[in-house]
Amino acid sequence: MKWRCLDRTLDLSSRGEIMGIVNVTPDSFSDGGRFATVEAAVAQARRLIDEGAALIDIGGESTRPGAAEVDEAEELRRVLPVIERLAAECPGTILSIDTCKAAVAAAAVAAGARVINDVRGFRDPGMVAVAAESGAGLVIMHMQGVPRTMQAAPAYDDLHGEITAFFRERFEALLAAGVDPEAIVFDPGIGFGKTLDHNLAILRDLDRYTVADRPILLGVSRKSFLGKLTGSDRVEDRAWSTVAVTAHAREQGVRLHRVHEVKPNLESMRMAEAILG
Repeated sequence: MKWRCLDRTLDLSSRGEIMGIVNVTPDSFSDGGRFATVEAAVAQARRLIDEGAALIDIGGESTRPGAAEVDEAEELRRVLPVIERLAAECPGTILSIDTCKAAVAAAAVAAGARVINDVRGFRDPGMVAVAAESGAGLVIMHMQGVPRTMQAAPAYDDLHGEITAFFRERFEALLAAGVDPEAIVFDPGIGFGKTLDHNLAILRDLDRYTVADRPILLGVSRKSFLGKLTGSDRVEDRAWSTVAVTAHAREQGVRLHRVHEVKPNLESMRMAEAILG
């Protein structure tokens, strides 16, 4: 249960870690562009680090359902100054780039990122090449379709089987390209081409998505299915349901949690770990 992220290694054998989210975008579903400037994004990252985040995931392109694509130059303009600042000012924190573009991933690693988080699961040969050449930690996420259309009518013949088959196929492809297996973690992609029932089915059986004993990273923070279950359309009202999922998922063995609110989720995870012994 070690995750190798370039020159850093996280030991997840007994304690999980929190990945804090910083969206450097004007159209994020969760924070409405509040951190779209360099200063605002850096300040938010520092707040999350102070609350206990071991990793900060920085994204310059919204992946909400229906989101328009952002061109490479604009995505680089948004994320690189933030990564450079945080790499210089917060060297103890592992920075992650949330992107599906090979050029953005390569530039982000050169600027100080140690993790590449690809919502398309490294299906692009260019991303596979960057993964192999960089030595960065990799988050392989499952998504049915693309962000613009993924929630139109998601359907599966075998939800669990199709996700794990995708993970196995990507794992073998990355190993064949020369990627260290300890660099890889898997994200089942809650809300990415999944209905409410799909999301709940995944959360009930998270241990089924472990491939080659690699850790699972879970991202449910503030997602719309939480609002459907609690009866509120307000994004702010999804915080505590996220905390509940974090505790539940940690009981099932999930060691990495990608969230917007770090402190309550970290406390929830540590409490679950104490109960588990």
